[in-house]
Amino acid sequence: MGNMMDTHLGSIQISNDVIAQYAGSVATECFGIVGMASVNVKDGLVRLLKKDSLNRGIAVKTNGDKICLEFHVIIAYGVSILAVTDNLISDVKYKLEEFTGLKVDKINVIIEGVRVID
Repeated sequence: MGNMMDTHLGSIQISNDVIAQYAGSVATECFGIVGMASVNVKDGLVRLLKKDSLNRGIAVKTNGDKICLEFHVIIAYGVSILAVTDNLISDVKYKLEEFTGLKVDKINVIIEGVRVID
C-alpha cells in the first residue's frame, strides 16, 4: 500500500516504508533526538532502533495525497521537549513534502524515553 501520484508520464507510487525510512533519517538528524524507539508490547521495554530499522519507530497513514505520521522517539536528557518536537515536526514536514510532493497533514510525536548523551 502506498501513495499514488499521476503525472503526464504515468503514475508514481511511493510505499509507506519509503516515507517512514526517509522521515526517520530526517528526524534522527534533528537536535535533541537520540533516535527512533520501538516498544516491546509484552514487557514494555523501550529499545533504541538502529539506522537500518528506523521505520519501525514510525507509523505512516495516508489519505489520498495527505500523510499522517506518528514518531516514537527517544530524546536527549536536559533539552526542551517543546523546542525539540517543534523542530522535528517542521523539519520533517518541510523535507518530506519536498521529497515526495505529497502533503503532510499531521505529525504526532510520542516520547518513549530519555537518554543522557555522552
